Amino acid sequence: MGLMDWGKAQFIEIIEWLDDSNDTLAWRFPVRNQEIKNGAQLVVRESQEATFVHEGQFADTFAPGTHTLSTRNMPIMADLRGWKYGFESPFKSEVYFTNTRLFNDLGWGTANPIMMRDADFGMLRIRAFGIYSIRVQDSKKFLKELVGTNGLYTRDDITEQLRKSLMSRFTDTLGEARVPALDLAAHYDELSDLLRKKMDPEFQTMGLECSKLFIENISLPEEVEAMMDKRTSVGMMAPVMGAYTQMQVADSVPLAAQNPGGLAGMGMGLGAGLGMGNMMGQQMGAAMGQMAQAPYPAGQAAPAAAPAKTLKEELTELKDLFDSQLITQAEFDKQRSAIMARHGMA
Repeated sequence: MGLMDWGKAQFIEIIEWLDDSNDTLAWRFPVRNQEIKNGAQLVVRESQEATFVHEGQFADTFAPGTHTLSTRNMPIMADLRGWKYGFESPFKSEVYFTNTRLFNDLGWGTANPIMMRDADFGMLRIRAFGIYSIRVQDSKKFLKELVGTNGLYTRDDITEQLRKSLMSRFTDTLGEARVPALDLAAHYDELSDLLRKKMDPEFQTMGLECSKLFIENISLPEEVEAMMDKRTSVGMMAPVMGAYTQMQVADSVPLAAQNPGGLAGMGMGLGAGLGMGNMMGQQMGAAMGQMAQAPYPAGQAAPAAAPAKTLKEELTELKDLFDSQLITQAEFDKQRSAIMARHGMA
């Protein structure tokens, strides 16, 4: 290399960052032992900011555009270096470019289940995951708090810290929202908005902005999901079973009328007296009452009625339904009161 080539290599005339990556948040221009020439061109592209650092102190920050470096557009640098009447000689300074575009689809999720207190199921261990978006809002604060003296700072350098912070705030959000486990899926938007607001102060301390945040899924333990599926199935079958019971009673009326043993007396009175819209218990109770009054052929004894259940038997059956999660606490209390009243224990 000749003397003239060596001289040219010492002065930087164009400072720019051609970013061909998808994950770089900050990059330091490779000055090495070179100096920046008076009148050099600084090219800052859209979604970029350039910040000068002189001897460890922040100087001027430049927005997108092409800038000719001079005393006029570098007032902080001029003050730090004592350029009272302009400068002619080259100068040394570090130049950091920050990427201010939106970084989308950053994932967060629970590495381990977190505890949630629920009114219906007690303490639950749940998992959750979602996505969020960030951008650099304050370049100087971002460089000071996170980048430091690193020549390259990528998305991977910050995502793990943010994920842990998100999970801590998510646990707080669930506790404050007090949304029942059965209703969590209907409140994803509200919970996402609360979580983003909780994270804003922490993002701001790092010079970042949380632009978007979404909860994609909150999963319950398998045994709770199975119990919910069972309860849903029972609820879906209730109307079908009611219609089936009515159909069975309707089919039994003609058969009873044809029976010479005495159900003919019940005949059409059963359908007229009870109505086809009653529940199975009401229909069968009335039918048994009429059957007890029907005449029987001479010498033929009436069939023995089924023995009434004891208080203990009825309460035991009711408790089994409740333990199997087939009825709610309110339904259990209501039916228990009815049983106690029927046995004169109210």
